[in-house]
Amino acid sequence: MPENLQLDLQAIANDSKEIEERFYQYLSFGTGGMRGILGAGTNRMNVFTIRRVAEGLALYFASIGEDAKKRGVAIAYDTRHFSREFAEETAKVLGKHGIVTYVFDESRPTPELSFAVRHLGAFAGVVITASHNPKQYNGFKVYGADGGQLTPDAARTITNYMKEIADELLLEATDLDSLIEQGICRFVLTEIDRAYQEKLLSLREHTNVLEELKVVYSPLHGSGLKPMQDGLKAFGCHNVWIVEEQAIQDGSFPTVAYPNPEEREAFQLAIALGEKKDADLLMATDPDADRLGIAVKTNAGYELLTGNQLGALLLHYLLESKQSKHTLPENGVLLKTIVTSELGRAIAVKYGVETVDTLTGFKYIAEKIEEYDQTKEHTFLFGYEESYGYLIGDFVRDKDAVQTALVTAEMAGYYKKRGLSLREALEQLYREFGYYKEALQSITLEGKSGQEKIMSVLSNFRTHPPSSIAGVAVTTVEDYETGISYDASGRKSKLRLPKENVLKWLLEDGSWVCVRPSGTEPKCKFYFGVVRKDAVEAQNVLDSLQFDLIEKVENLLDTLKFSTL
Repeated sequence: MPENLQLDLQAIANDSKEIEERFYQYLSFGTGGMRGILGAGTNRMNVFTIRRVAEGLALYFASIGEDAKKRGVAIAYDTRHFSREFAEETAKVLGKHGIVTYVFDESRPTPELSFAVRHLGAFAGVVITASHNPKQYNGFKVYGADGGQLTPDAARTITNYMKEIADELLLEATDLDSLIEQGICRFVLTEIDRAYQEKLLSLREHTNVLEELKVVYSPLHGSGLKPMQDGLKAFGCHNVWIVEEQAIQDGSFPTVAYPNPEEREAFQLAIALGEKKDADLLMATDPDADRLGIAVKTNAGYELLTGNQLGALLLHYLLESKQSKHTLPENGVLLKTIVTSELGRAIAVKYGVETVDTLTGFKYIAEKIEEYDQTKEHTFLFGYEESYGYLIGDFVRDKDAVQTALVTAEMAGYYKKRGLSLREALEQLYREFGYYKEALQSITLEGKSGQEKIMSVLSNFRTHPPSSIAGVAVTTVEDYETGISYDASGRKSKLRLPKENVLKWLLEDGSWVCVRPSGTEPKCKFYFGVVRKDAVEAQNVLDSLQFDLIEKVENLLDTLKFSTL
């Protein structure tokens, strides 16, 4: 047993509650792979849980045949603790079964792994990452041959194979040097970097608009630095300053409590540098560079834009640019999730672009891209979700902070040449389409008991849905677990999306509220959306919805004799 795990077990030897928490289950594996706290235990991320999931993946390959084994697996990793070790351990286990692996020689973004699967013609991909989770976490994500996250059917098959493993402590991995000598394991990087950068250049809508733009970028100690620097330079953006303290690849994330570009705290150093350089645009990516956050210069200082706001700006910029160049396809489609702002739909209508909603999670957007790629029913133009995930070029099949950052910089340069900041451009959208405002509230409930509480909240809301929220009547309930939508009179209709434990309530004033458990964190999430002609009124309505629903949740937890928020 690795020494660090042995010491970890010794530290909890007399803590029965902690022992139960670590061993009451195996880390769950689904379409998003698995993610958990580092440490000893079946419910933790460690070398043995990595071997177990890698063995399940290998058995899945064996069930498909020799072609899958020869096409192999691309393996990437971010800058978290043990990420490279877990990547190499995965290659060892797969190599033992004769499965070819292409292991990245350095940390790179998750979207570049998605690209690499397609570029190499691999059968699957693995990336070791916990995205924007705290430093205690790591994870294992699996991608299919299309570069998108694993399908539910494939995930269930791998899970079934994992259940057949009697004791992961007895699993062995082949020596890596031996696999390299046999040609079964190959380290890659330069070829992938070059091909990815070439594809990024294809996303430019306008050239010669970045000469005057001033940009500050932070990789938040993650894997985005190299591709971002190369991409910005290739796009023609030369006034770029890097937050040096956060350019150090360090899984402890020493300068931030939480490496999440959605949080203002993560931007503190970027803001200080931006003020010093008088930067127009601040950008930050999470550790695996699939999420992008930005802050824009205003008269009152730097303002962070939400995922919904940046998504609306990018969508409008792309559609307007394509229309002006007569490159907007007649069958174009916008893909967004059910908890993403409706402002995108309003913008798409103006340009004759259809909007298709998906469940939360970029894997569902990727599935639709692949479907339309096969059927030619639609041409993909843009996909996004409120949680700071965007995709412009479908040569990647997951959210991609790198390509989004490059196009965002181009967009900012384009507007600057016309005398507008991104904040002013956003205000123009609000004046034209209405003030769409959104919010997210979460409750964090850790451990086994926390999961039970979250499921109880969903169950009670399902059987006893609110008739009104903040005094506004609920007109329609969308229950994605049953696949049924019904209105106040009881009339039912089928929902077209896959089944998932999610509830959404549509209100008579055009507002909406959605409740869902997080798929990657011990949280229950509550989403809110409103639209009004006046910004202050929209904010007041949004505040009222949040206050009333959270009060309902608190009362529910109290009734169920659980701890309150």
